[in-house]
Amino acid sequence: MTRAPIRRPTSARERGSGSVLAVALLGALVTMTAVLVPLLALLPVSQSVQGAADAAALAAADVASGLMPGVPCVTAARAAELNGARLVTCSVDGLIATVAVSRTVGAFPIGSRARAGPAP
Repeated sequence: MTRAPIRRPTSARERGSGSVLAVALLGALVTMTAVLVPLLALLPVSQSVQGAADAAALAAADVASGLMPGVPCVTAARAAELNGARLVTCSVDGLIATVAVSRTVGAFPIGSRARAGPAP
């Protein structure tokens, strides 16, 4: 005695629904990639801006302490510019220099602050 294979009844409405699901998942993956890749590309730029802030603060502190000739905030602006950023604020209190720098990448402004001076 042979048995006939059991078949599930399929309706015409369900045919191709797997393809629609696959296209939807692929679209979601492409959209997430298009959003995340530019944001992740900003991480190295953020570290670069932090390095520019550190360099600017150190340059201003060197001038304030007399190790280098010049004006502290002018030197800080030049150091920030050489590192691809723009000096936003600069203040010198005795031998301690505090700076803030900024850089705009696309529509995203990225800023950082740094302080330099002698050890307390």
